[in-house]
This record gives sequence, C-alpha cells and structure tokens, in this order.
Amino acid sequence: MSVIIDLENIQKSYYLGKQELKVLKGITLEIFKNEYVALMGPSGSGKSTLMNILGCLDSPTAGNYTLNGKDVSKMADDDLADVRNKEIGFVFQQFNLLPRLTAAENVALPLIYNGTTKKIRTELALEMLDRVGLADRSHHKPNELSGGQNQRVAIARALVNNPSIILADEPTGNLDSKTSVEIMHIFDKIQSEGNTVILVTHEEDIAEYARRIIRLKDGVIESDHQHKKDMVTV
Repeated sequence: MSVIIDLENIQKSYYLGKQELKVLKGITLEIFKNEYVALMGPSGSGKSTLMNILGCLDSPTAGNYTLNGKDVSKMADDDLADVRNKEIGFVFQQFNLLPRLTAAENVALPLIYNGTTKKIRTELALEMLDRVGLADRSHHKPNELSGGQNQRVAIARALVNNPSIILADEPTGNLDSKTSVEIMHIFDKIQSEGNTVILVTHEEDIAEYARRIIRLKDGVIESDHQHKKDMVTV
C-alpha cells in the first residue's frame, strides 16, 4: 500500500502571552491509502489539534506533513484551502448543512469552488446521494430530514469531490444508537470502495469499526494497533 499521510515529528504549540502551551509533542505517523483509522484520546490529549492539522485546517509549529505526495507543512492559507477542497472530505458532528438549500444543493456546494458546471454539479450530487441511500430525498431541506438523513447528506457532500481522505469528526455524536450503526455501516462501505477513512471519536464502540486504532495522550501517541473487523455492507 502507498503512504497517503506522512507525519514526521509534528509539534504544535499555542502561546498565552509569553507562556508556551505544547499540545503536540512530536507525532510521527504514516497512514496508508484505503486504511480505516480511528483517532482516539481524552480531552487535552491533542486529538482535536492533530485532526485540524491532518485536515489542513491548521499548520504545525514544527515537523513535516506530506499529504498525497505534497508537503503541506508550511503552505499559505490559500494553498491549504485548495488542498482541503481537492484532497479532503469532512464530516462533522453538527452536519454543517445550509438550512435554505436542498440536500442536492448542499452536496453540490464543494463543486462550486472548482468551477464545475451546474449540470455536472447536479449529476454528481444526485450520484453521491444515491451512494448513501438518500436519492429519494434530494429535494428536501435539512429541517425536513432526520438527524441520520442529514448526516448522510453530509457524507455525500464529503464524497462529491472524490477526495483522497474522508475525515470524520465525531460523526455519530448527535445520533441515537440505531442511527449511529447505520451511519457507521456507510463508512464501512465507503472504505471498502477504496477511500481512506480517518475517524475521530471518543466512543470505544464507534472506534471498533476501524481497522486501526491510534490513541493519543498528553500530545504523543500512546498506542497504535491494527484491529480486525469483518467488513459490513449496506
């Protein structure tokens, strides 16, 4: 397998006045194409900071980050935004859908920024909604959909640019147990179809869906182990 994420001695500090707060203290990590990784850790472990760096939402204070062959460690904000749009599909706990847009329009949003024509945007959005089992809800707005359906829309939006990585931050945090299982089955399916999935969670039962579990503590990797689980399809 080829390496899609290569972190070398990633460090991140924040400053409160003259006081330095070291959040990440030297993370070295490889993630391979088509892996399914869960990133775990208690509050204060550096998990969210590492997620932001992986998602090109923030840059490290020190160290090197190579994403799909590109050194993104010291990129300017505009360049990072371009990398995010092309390489990373985000799924958040809060869904982050625009309330006045239909499901299809929400899914098509990332395509606006790369100049895709409206016709192609609509076709791709409908294709992605079908992929997550929501083709019959394409004209519904978020307030007309359940929490689980809104998360499916968010997953379809994350997939629409055909990104290298799906980065999911607590994707079941606002869902009941039954709906959480349905959503996690979709991530299983996405990974089985060739995507790299990185799941950020504090829930052990959700992390169990991944094939590899990385645990952070006090800004360093505490453990990193493979986890075997039968593939699940929907």
